[in-house]
Amino acid sequence: MTPTVDPPLPRPSVESEPFWAAVQKDELRFQRCARDGKLFFPPAARCPRCWSREWSWDRVSGRGTVFSFVTFQRSYHPAFRASLPYVVAIVEIEEGARFTTRLTDVRVEDVRVGMAVEVSFTPVAGGAKIPLFRPAGPMP
Repeated sequence: MTPTVDPPLPRPSVESEPFWAAVQKDELRFQRCARDGKLFFPPAARCPRCWSREWSWDRVSGRGTVFSFVTFQRSYHPAFRASLPYVVAIVEIEEGARFTTRLTDVRVEDVRVGMAVEVSFTPVAGGAKIPLFRPAGPMP
């Protein structure tokens, strides 16, 4: 019998804590630079484009498209072994930022660049949630 191993959980930093707090409320929030008006992720103390320290946490739709993806055939952590193969994708959300995430509720052979996806707030160990993405609407 194979022992069950819990997956690693997010450890919020000072910069990312508001993101994870929003996820627990089933909201996806990214930082928006006050100077250039664009969203950015991952969370940071400064805008990665203009270095402004002025930004806000804006709620985003949670809808987007697959920009790029890779299918994992090998387990790099024992907790994910039973999920093989699985897809990790860069999702471009409607509002413009890109987000690296795992895709769920889809066969790996059905994943395509440009595929419409939506966020799914998935419960994990300890009562936490993580934002994963799944196909939006029926698969062709």
